[in-house]
Order: sequence, then structure tokens, then C-alpha cells
Amino acid sequence: MNADVASAAGREGGGLGRWVAGRLTNLAPLVTLLFLVLVFSLMAPSFATVDNLGNIMRQVSITAIIATGLTFVILTAEIDLSVASIANAVGIVVAYFTLQETYVNIANVPMPGAVAILFALLAAFALGTVNAVGVTIIGIPSFIMTLAMMQIGAGISAMLVRGQIAYAIPDPVRFLGSGMIGPFPSIVVVACLFLLIGHLVLTYTRFGRYVYMVGGNREAAEFSGVNVKLVIAAVMIISAMCCGVAGMLGVAYYGSAQQNEFDDYLLDSIAAVVVGGTSLFGGQGGIPNTILGLLVLGVLNNGLDHIDIDSFLKVLIRGLILLLALVINVYAQRLRNRAA
Repeated sequence: MNADVASAAGREGGGLGRWVAGRLTNLAPLVTLLFLVLVFSLMAPSFATVDNLGNIMRQVSITAIIATGLTFVILTAEIDLSVASIANAVGIVVAYFTLQETYVNIANVPMPGAVAILFALLAAFALGTVNAVGVTIIGIPSFIMTLAMMQIGAGISAMLVRGQIAYAIPDPVRFLGSGMIGPFPSIVVVACLFLLIGHLVLTYTRFGRYVYMVGGNREAAEFSGVNVKLVIAAVMIISAMCCGVAGMLGVAYYGSAQQNEFDDYLLDSIAAVVVGGTSLFGGQGGIPNTILGLLVLGVLNNGLDHIDIDSFLKVLIRGLILLLALVINVYAQRLRNRAA
């Protein structure tokens, strides 16, 4: 009788362990978020206000758009280190061609602002296609390919602005980046739409299932008839297009386009995806995890600004949070493998 009870308890304990292991990457960021909100609310009364919540939403909006595309990439067990560079390059492209339109308009040859937006989107598509071709056709590892694209994007930015600052922005981009839609900032609405569409695609479409299959088990996906190279190429282009939109809206949000304007977004976007619980090994996670990671980063960055702390220490704290997320990510993957 005692042996039967012990056996049942062991099975119950094992089931609980498997449940925790399967949800560790979701529970950890949620606990972290609640902890940060509690700490900053107690340390700074100005943190826990409705106005500050709006500030956090605006501050993470550009990162959210970039992280939406990056979620697709990481779910396939690839990486894109060129996200910030592409955003910067496309933001400068839209400002550069808007400036060229201004010169043409002075000559009484009108050109619509849509031309600059079209060129910017084409630039994003082209840069994403180069990444896709390099990874899937040539066979360059995504880490190396996108590292090279990071330099290419930086070169394009430097060549177009030549150390100057461009202020010309098309009116539609200016509205979406810095305007208001009713009581809500336009850029927050756009970010929410990107996250929603990304979630719907990953959850309810065949392509979304293919993304998870490629990241979960690439060989099994190939045996199932999935065109793995096409899926990887598609997520690289999706990532670049999201970065392009983020770059254009970011230029409007900041009011100007300049070299290295989005450099900090590389770490933030990767951190948002990873801290939220999407596995670096692919096949696990999704947009809800990315939203959770965005909130953790937004609360962390905003909360640190509300308390009296050394500005250099803030960078260290952010790095430690990312390291902790990476450790949890790897450990959770090992637990899942053991449970399987």
C-alpha cells in the first residue's frame, strides 16, 4: 500500500515537473514583469500612473515592429543581426528620397510622397532578399550573413547622409510615426496591428505551421514535404520588411534621420523575443511571448529612468537581465528534451 502511494506520488510529482518544465519560459518572464512593476511602483510613485503606461507603450512601439519580424526568424532557429541596420538604412532612404522630391517640386515637377515610401519599401525588400539568398541558396550561416548585412546597411546609411541629418519626411509616415488616432498614438496602434497580424499568421495559417515545423525539427519538416529553404527565405524577408516600416516610423517619431539612429534596437529587439520566452533553438514561443518580453524591457527601461541610479549601471542591469533570460531559455530547452 505504501509502495502504491509512493508510486502515485512519484507520477504526480513527475507530471508537475513536466508541466513546470514545459511552461518555464512563459512563467519566468511573467514573474519578472510582476516583480519589476512592484519594485518600481514602490520606489517611484510617478511610475505607476496611466500617463507613464502610455509612455512605456510609445517607447516599445518601434522595438515591437522589429521584434514581430524577428520572432518569425528565431522560431525557425535562425538569427537576424541586421535588423537595426536595415531599419536605419530604410529610414534614411525614405528621408533621402523625400528630400529629392522637394528639390524636384521646386522645379515645378510635382512628385507624390508615396514615391519615397515606395523606394524605402523596395530597399527593405531588397536587403531582406539578399539575406535570404545568402542563407538559403549560397548556404551562409544566418549569423554571418546578417552580420555582413549589418555592415552593408551601415554603409548605405553613411553614403546617403554623409554625416548630416535629414528632416524631410513624407506626410503619411509623419502621421503614422508621430500623429494620433483618436486618443492613441499612431505608432502604438501600428505596433499593435503588426503584433496582431504576426500572431494570426503564426497561429492560424499553413505558413505559420511551417515556421514552427522548420524550427522544431528541420529534417522532419523536409520529410513532410515542407520547402524549408523557402520558409527560411520568407522569414528573412518578413523581418527586413518589418524593420523597414519600423525605420520609417522611427524617423518620424524622432523627427529626423541620421546615421546610427537605431543601433540600440538590435539588442532590444533580440532581448524582447528571447526574454519573452521564444526559444533560440526554434519551434517554441510566438508573438504572445514577444509581447511579454516587450513589456519586461519597457518596464525595466522606463522604471530605471524613474529612480535615482547611475546611468552606466542601467546598461549593466539590462545586460544581466538578458543573460538571465538566455540561461532560462537554454535550461528550459534541456528540461523539455529530458521530459520528451
